[in-house]
Amino acid sequence: MKNNKEKLSLALIFSLFFLWAISSNLLPTMIRQLMKTCELSTFTASFTESAYWIAYFIFPIPIAMFMKKYSYKAGVIFGLSLSAFGCLLFLPAAVVKAYPMYLAVFFVIATGMCFLETAANPYVTSLGNPGTAPRRLNLAQAFNGLGAFIAAMFLSKLVLSGDVYTRENLPQAYPGGWDGYIQAETDSMKLPYMILAAVLVVTIVAIIIANLPKTKEEVESEGKEGKLIDFRVLKRSHLRKGVVAQFFYNGGQTAINSLFLVYCCTYSGIDEATATTYFGLYMLCFLLGRWIGTLLMGKFKPHNMLAAYAVMNVLLCAVIVIFGGTVGIFAMMAVSFFMSIMYPTQFSLSLEGLGEQTKSGSAFLVMAIIGNACLPQLTAYIMNRNPEMYSIAYLIPLICFAVCAYYGFKGHIVRD
Repeated sequence: MKNNKEKLSLALIFSLFFLWAISSNLLPTMIRQLMKTCELSTFTASFTESAYWIAYFIFPIPIAMFMKKYSYKAGVIFGLSLSAFGCLLFLPAAVVKAYPMYLAVFFVIATGMCFLETAANPYVTSLGNPGTAPRRLNLAQAFNGLGAFIAAMFLSKLVLSGDVYTRENLPQAYPGGWDGYIQAETDSMKLPYMILAAVLVVTIVAIIIANLPKTKEEVESEGKEGKLIDFRVLKRSHLRKGVVAQFFYNGGQTAINSLFLVYCCTYSGIDEATATTYFGLYMLCFLLGRWIGTLLMGKFKPHNMLAAYAVMNVLLCAVIVIFGGTVGIFAMMAVSFFMSIMYPTQFSLSLEGLGEQTKSGSAFLVMAIIGNACLPQLTAYIMNRNPEMYSIAYLIPLICFAVCAYYGFKGHIVRD
């Protein structure tokens, strides 16, 4: 880093990776909870992910245009504000207790987080030595892993009570009967989002006070007329292939993440308390993978690590498909470790050499998160339709990681 100001700026931006990890990694817990409070099937509840991630498909281009006109800092402040507002919407949603209302709340939160992700990833790659961009982005994403671990290990326990009743087996002595049970389970969903809203507001104040430096790209484009979004960037083959790889990576990762608690509780017969502990360990593996991967990138080329990690995940998904059960749970923990570096590495490799087209390229890469809104649903559908052979659904993430392996081997090469 050139100076302390640049280091402070990166520290503040790193905190954003932590925040959107908290938000997105609460979704598996909310899927499990909404199955109880709204009496949903696994497949129907999986649309919680769709409501969240569809925002990442709709808004990246408008967000990139916004930041092109204003700045990364303006995009970050607006995104934080919108996400905080969305978190507060959980208060009226808990009163209405309707699944469509919850989906709308997740959509608003995700829209704000989309601003953060569209801004933070390219900002980290642009602020500093271009040669160390993949390693720097993996370091930033390590804070994302920390947020994921906290959401899984601790915040999930604030939501999931361990009480799983139906109208038929609810104890007669339960206070308030069925309505009392639903109200208690509904109220438990509010606390994590109130905490997150408070942290978002504090971060807004810190970002406003801080004088974030402009990137080289922003300085060079000042006063120049140019397109707010440049579709010509898609002519770069390594970016196009990167968008495809990100689509499949996001879909594969979220298919495993979002259904982890459902897999444990519904298909492996594990109680909620134990399942949330397993989920915490699952995210701890992800966090360790990020830190260890960042260190290893000082010795190995990022694209070689991406290819090796993706191949490992193909093999581990095959283990889940074949064995299922408890073996599948531990295989997923290993998958989590090897998934850790894949998203930031693909992101930084895809942006290599884009120059003033970086914001446009970033927008298309963030749009690829639409994979989260469809591939997990396909996985959930297969699980729901084949309860006796539920593990076969993990062929979907297996295929996803195979695509990522190709990008690590050949797709990342800058040819034009």
